[in-house]
This record gives sequence, structure tokens and C-alpha cells, in this order.
Amino acid sequence: MALVRVAPARRRAGFWALSTLAVLAATAAAAQDRPTYSLYGSTGLIDMPTGEMPADGEFALTTNTYSGVLRTALTFQIAPRLSGTFRYSVIDNYYGPGDDQELYDRSFDVSYQISREGNFVPGVVVGLRDFGGTGVFASEFVAASKHLRPDLVVTGGIGWGRLGSYGSFDNPLGVIADGFNDRPDSFSDISDTGQVAFDSFFRGPAALFGGVEWRPSDRLSFKAEYSSDAYERETDFAGFDRRTPFNFAATYRMRNGVDLTGFALHGSEFGMMATLAFDPAKARFTSGREPAPPPVVPVALADQRAAASWGDVPGETLSARVAAALKPQGIELESLSITGSTATVRVRNGSYDAAPQAVGRTARVLTATLPAAVGTFRIVPVVRGIPASAITLRRADLEELELAPDGSWQSFARADIADAAGSRFDPAGAPMRQYPAFEWQIAPYSQQAFFDPDAPLRADFGAQLSFGLDLAPGMIVSGSVRQKVVGNLDESTRVSNSVIQHVRSDVTLYDKTEEAEITHLTGEYFFRPGPDLYGRVTAGYLERMYGGVSGEVLWKPVASRLALGAELNYAVQREFDSGFGFQDYDVVTGHASAYYDFGGGYLGQLDAGRYLAGDWGATFGLDREFGNGFTVGAFFTLTDVSFDDFGEGSFDKGIRISIPLSWLAGEPSQRGFATTIRPVTRDGGARLNVRNRLYGLTRDYHGPELQDNWGRFWR
Repeated sequence: MALVRVAPARRRAGFWALSTLAVLAATAAAAQDRPTYSLYGSTGLIDMPTGEMPADGEFALTTNTYSGVLRTALTFQIAPRLSGTFRYSVIDNYYGPGDDQELYDRSFDVSYQISREGNFVPGVVVGLRDFGGTGVFASEFVAASKHLRPDLVVTGGIGWGRLGSYGSFDNPLGVIADGFNDRPDSFSDISDTGQVAFDSFFRGPAALFGGVEWRPSDRLSFKAEYSSDAYERETDFAGFDRRTPFNFAATYRMRNGVDLTGFALHGSEFGMMATLAFDPAKARFTSGREPAPPPVVPVALADQRAAASWGDVPGETLSARVAAALKPQGIELESLSITGSTATVRVRNGSYDAAPQAVGRTARVLTATLPAAVGTFRIVPVVRGIPASAITLRRADLEELELAPDGSWQSFARADIADAAGSRFDPAGAPMRQYPAFEWQIAPYSQQAFFDPDAPLRADFGAQLSFGLDLAPGMIVSGSVRQKVVGNLDESTRVSNSVIQHVRSDVTLYDKTEEAEITHLTGEYFFRPGPDLYGRVTAGYLERMYGGVSGEVLWKPVASRLALGAELNYAVQREFDSGFGFQDYDVVTGHASAYYDFGGGYLGQLDAGRYLAGDWGATFGLDREFGNGFTVGAFFTLTDVSFDDFGEGSFDKGIRISIPLSWLAGEPSQRGFATTIRPVTRDGGARLNVRNRLYGLTRDYHGPELQDNWGRFWR
């Protein structure tokens, strides 16, 4: 969210093409009865909002252009009644004719449905547009929509701010308090941008708007609206010709989830919009494309099968036999031990993003490879050398429930999920020498930078060499070196004007190196200090911009939705070439953290402590996680750095999105794509980026998370 004056960029056409390509290239299933989206990226008519809401969890990307304006928006239906939008806009000549300058604006919207549509009651939505940005689009509204027929929707509403600028009248809320009659001016100083203008909400003159949408088929809709936006600034300074308050549009919905819209604005402008809306809970493929799992072998056949194949390899041990059977399933056996009728296996899951699928396939293999006398399987998933949990299954239950209609929930109810702090690696039960173990790979990489005023999107592409050396259980040395091949991150001319220590705002200086750079080179030690406790110590070049030492302890009972952690770091800023050198800035930083799984896919996180610039404060985050691993979240940070000293944006905030590769490809994978979208990168509230923080490593194998995905146990 920034009000920025710059020389003309003339890269808008490329950005428009890139945005459109991203929309048209994606594939998702479309819900034919879902509402359409407005030019602001939220559900609506054309310019005006409506009282409709998308389906819970729907994710939408919109991009549109007309008369020197480009808008691209991400909208997410956070909850059934709550929706949020992040929007990026480029407006030509915003500062007046002859100025020949563009406005690059970032803004957030939020809307809440206070009433769902019923037989006699319309759907009613109250919303805030650009509630914490520059004020360019700042407005509030209450909109009501009702289906007169299945194919005909009418909308009426009242707006304030921009939505109260045409045909306005005295604010009806003035009868409650005189303060509602006057609206403060929009922000004019760049240092003010990003602050939430509580003293402006629903204040000043108001105006009515309305419209109608006709949906003659599940593919086509026509819309007409009466707009209460006077486009005052654009008309006065940018040459926008507003001849009429009426707007018209037609939308065609394609089968892959893409909407194409043509629209006419105010009797003078024409434009196009593309929208991709999809449900993240529904992957591209309705079922997995991986090979079918092996069958559960009944106890009566277990010894017979083992005898038939035993000795296929001279001198083969039982652990080697189990390891060979697990390997095609993408699971690595670390060790096997049998005590009485219980077999304990420590396994490493290198393939499945859903932990229950790895547990289920391990259990199936054990029924086929272990003697019938073994009636209980204790499966211990190992992550970075530490046992994450112990999942105990009865062999008889597996045989009984494999084909049962309610086998998924029954198998979870009968499983025992416990702490595995006492489980240690037993070299005698290892199928082969486990340590040291070395692996490496060369893969392409990409790095993006968003919202540079001179170019809304920059990117570098190149090759990255990564390696890992496991010295002992939990002791790992790893690193990555990359070489840029092509890109334009080094073309940015932005120079930090931060008045506090430059801990992140000089990132463009790190992008200018043409030499190979060390993105990380660390030694890590993971351990279990005690029951329900996990520990980590990391030292070396921790990330691209900092090196040092990091220590962390996490308390996370396997059955609890609550986790508590503490992290302490000593960090030294690296040289701009990301080589072996350091600069003269160092800092002690750390946080106390609380994590809580609210259920239903909602995960909250609170981190309080000291940040890289020496400021003290807290970060609040909320993520929505879908069962397939698709995650959308948001966060904001408030510290003792004042809004003025923080500068553009006023405080750190952003949106984070994680898309698992399995969601796109339909095959199990622990890889994926993740990005964090910050309106602006500043120094206040900046945190060290340490790899392998403990909560993310361990939680997938604990009770609440296993329960959420246990439906994949039999797959």
C-alpha cells in the first residue's frame, strides 16, 4: 500500500500479459452458480459491490484494464461469511495532465456477510475498501442482493467515501453521532500509508447504488449498474470522461474456471477483465495418480509368504527385507527392532505430503514382511533425525478394516498416537549403514520481487546446487549455491531511505551480484530434550542476508492443538555478494511463540520478541490450511518502531500462499511452491529466516493433524 510518484514505467503491457497468462494457464473446476467478481477483485457487479459471497474457501485472481488503468487482485474467502482482497493498481497520469506519471497502489479490502439470503431476506454484506492504504479507493458500503428468479439478481446499497461521491446526501448515521457527518481527508504523505483509518469509516456524505444481473445460462451473464463513484480525481486530473453513472458488462464463463468479461464504463470507456476462481480444497485430479498400495496380508498367510520368498537374497536380514519392500513405496527404513510381539520401525517419509498415507503404506508392508507372531506395529516417523511420534497399530485391526466401509475413522479410533521421545536409533536394527549419508542435486531456481515502482514484477532464473550430509541422527550439514543465468532483479534502482538500521530494505543490493552466491551453509543438530519437547541448534550462513547461531525449543504434546516455542539467535549481516564475508552489524534477536490449531483448517500463530533492527513487538498470523496442503494466510507485525520511522507502509504485513506440487500434479510429493506477498519491504518487524523451524517439521505426525488427513491412510 504505497502512494508513489515515479517516472513513466511503460512496462504495464508486459505486466498485463503476464497476469493474463497466469489466469488462462491455470486449470480448476468451476462452480457454475458462483457469483461474479467486480473490477475491484471482490464479488460484485462492475464497479459496485453486491450482497453475495463466494463459496467458503474460494480463491480468485482477477485482472482488468481500461483507459490507462490496470488492476490485479487476489481474493480469498477466509470463512463462509468473511472475505479478504489484496489489490495492485497502476493508474496513468494520476497526478494531472502533463505530469506523465503513474500511480502504483497497493490496497486491502475486507467484507463480511451479516445476513445470508433466504426466502424473503436478501443477502447483506458490509465492507471496507482500501481500509489501510493510500486512500485512493477508500470507501465503505452496505450492499443487499436478492434473487427474484434463479437467473435474476438485484442489488441495492449505500456507500461512503468514493462510493458516496456521486448523488450524495447527508450521512444517515449522523443521527447517531455528529462525528459521522464529516470525513477526514485521505492520506497525502507517503509515511502515512498503511495505517488503518478508523476515523474515516462510514463517515462523510453517503450515496445509493444498485444494479441487476441476469444469468440466462450457466455460462453467460449480463450486468447493469448505477454507480455512486464520481471518479473525481480521475476526472479532474487524469482526463477520465464520466458521462453517465450507468455501467454495463457481459461475462462468459469457461469450463476451466475462467471468466472473461467485457464492460463499458460511464458512457466513455471500454475494457476487458479475466477472472480465475477455484476451490483450493479440490485438486486438479480427483484422485491420486500414484501406484496402488500393496494389500494387507492376512496373518494366516504371513508366514507362508515369508517362507516362500525368504532367502531370495543370501544372508538377507529381516530389516533388509522390510527396507526393500518399503523402498518402492517411497519410504526409507532407518531401523527395525522386535520385542515380544511388537515390532518398532523408524521410518523416513520422503514421498508423501499426507503423513497418514506414509503410515498406512508402512503398515501394509509390515503385514507382508513380518512373521505372524508379530501382532503389533509401532511406527515411528523420523524427521531430521528426531522421532516425531509413535503410531501403534494392531495387525488384526488392519486385516479387519482394510475393506470396511468405515475403515478410515475406525482405524484412526483404534490407533494409539503417543510421544516418541524415548525412541532411539538402533544401529543393530538398521538394514545397512545409515550414517554418514550424503545426497545432492542440481535444479533450476527462480526468485521474484514484487511491486518495485519501476517494474511491478522482476525475476531471476538460474541453477542451484544443493547438498546434505547426515553425520548422525539429527546432525546435518547442508548448503546451497546458486548461479543466476538470466533476470532483471539487478536493474532495480530503489535506494533505501529507512531511518532505522537497514536490515531488509537493502535487499536490492544483494540482487546485484553476478557471481555465484551461497544461499545457506549450515550445521544443524535436532534433538529431543524430553517428553513433548523438541530442540534445534543451527550455525553458519543461516540465510542469504545473515549468518550466525540459532537455537530453538518447542513444547508440543502429540495430542494437543497448542504448541509453545522459544527461539534465540545471534545474527551477523552478510556482505552484499552473499559470499563468505560479513558486515559490521550484529544483533541478538529472538521470539517466544504460541501456535494453536483451531480446527477446520485454521491455524493461528503469535510471535513476540526482538526483531533484526533491535525493535521489540509481536507478529500475528492466521493461516487456512486445506486437507490437500494448499495454504493461504495473512500476518501483520507491530513493534516499537513508530509508523513515521517505519516509513512507507507504516508496519509490516503480508499474505502468504503455499501450493503443494501434489495439488497440481496429482502425485504424492513433499515439494511445492510458496510465496509471501508484502506490499513493501522495510526494516521494522523484520525477522531472521531460519530453515527447519520445529513446529513445521513435527506437527504433521501429531494427533490433530493426522486426524485431519487420516482419510488417506488406506491410499
